[in-house]
Amino acid sequence: MKGRFFHIVAGAFIAGALVAAPVSQAADLKFAFQNVADHPQGQGAKKFAELVGQKTGGKLVVKLFPGGTLGGDLQTLSALQGGTVDITVLNAGLLSGIVKDFAVVDLPFMFNEAKEADAVVDGPVGQKLFAKLGEKNLVGLAYWDLGFRNLTNSKRPVAKMEDLQGLKIRVVQSPVLIETYNTLGANAVPMPFPEVYSALEQKTVDGQENPYTVILAAKINEVQKYLSNTRHVYNPQALLVSKKTWDKLSADEKKAVQDAAKEATAFQRQLSRQQADVALDSLKKAGMQYNDISAAEIARMREKVKPVVDKFSKDVGEPLVKEVQAEIDKVRGKK
Repeated sequence: MKGRFFHIVAGAFIAGALVAAPVSQAADLKFAFQNVADHPQGQGAKKFAELVGQKTGGKLVVKLFPGGTLGGDLQTLSALQGGTVDITVLNAGLLSGIVKDFAVVDLPFMFNEAKEADAVVDGPVGQKLFAKLGEKNLVGLAYWDLGFRNLTNSKRPVAKMEDLQGLKIRVVQSPVLIETYNTLGANAVPMPFPEVYSALEQKTVDGQENPYTVILAAKINEVQKYLSNTRHVYNPQALLVSKKTWDKLSADEKKAVQDAAKEATAFQRQLSRQQADVALDSLKKAGMQYNDISAAEIARMREKVKPVVDKFSKDVGEPLVKEVQAEIDKVRGKK
C-alpha cells in the first residue's frame, strides 16, 4: 500500500512539474494559421520554425498547424491570448477588434504597391501598433506579406462598380472590409476562412476576396468562375506570439525568436510576392475568367468608399492616418 501511495504521489509530482516547467527547459510551441502548408504563409512558418530550432539548439520546437485546423483567425487569436496556442500569423487589420488602431492598415485603396505597406509597418507606425498589444496578452514579432486582395464570384464579371450590386461576398471579419463592400453595393458576409470553400460550393455566398496565392492554394477556382483585379486592400500580416508564452522565455530565447522572425520575414515576403504572378497565371490556366479594372473605375470606387475611410480614420485618429500617409508619400517621392 505504501509503495502504491508513493507511486501515486510521485506520478502526481512529475505531472505537476511538467505542467509548471518553464519554456526555457524545452518546449513545443503551437503555430496555427489559416493557409495550407505550401502557401507562402505556410512556407514562411516552416522557415521560422526551422530558424527557431537552429537558434535555440533544439530547445524550442515550433509545431505547425496549417489550414485553419485549430479554428479561424479570431478563434486562434483568442487561443493565443489565453495561451493555448503560442504563435499565429494573420491579417493585421483583424487586430482592430482588440486594438482599434489596426483598422488603419485595412483602409480601402490606401496602398498602390507592397513597398508602401512595408514602409508603414516596418517604421514607427508598425512598432506603435505592436506596442499596444502587450496589454492584450500578445507580442508582435514582425509583419509578413499576404498581398493585395482581389474579387472572385460565380455570377458575372465585375468590371465596374455597378457589377457588384447585390452580390453576396464573403469577407474577413474586419469592420472596414464589411463596410467597404456594403458601401460598394454588395452584401458583405463575414465568415471564418475554413468555412469559405463550402459556402462558395453550396452557393451560400456568391463570391469572396483574397490575394491570388490564397485563391489558388485554397482551390477557390474550383467553385468560382470570375476573377477581377480589384486590389482594394493590401494585407500586411502580423506574426504574433502569446504573451503568456513570451514571458516564459529566457532572454536568449527571446532574442533567438526575434532573430528568427526577422530572417523568416525577408524570406516570406520575397516568396509571397514572387508567387503572386505565378498564382494568377495558374488561375487563368485553370479556367478562371480574369479581367482588369480600369484606373478610372478604381477611382470611382475609391470615391464611393471615402465615407468608410473618413469614418474609420476618425475612429483611429487623424494623427495616425496622417502618419501613415506621410510614410506612403515618402515612398512615392512626395515631400
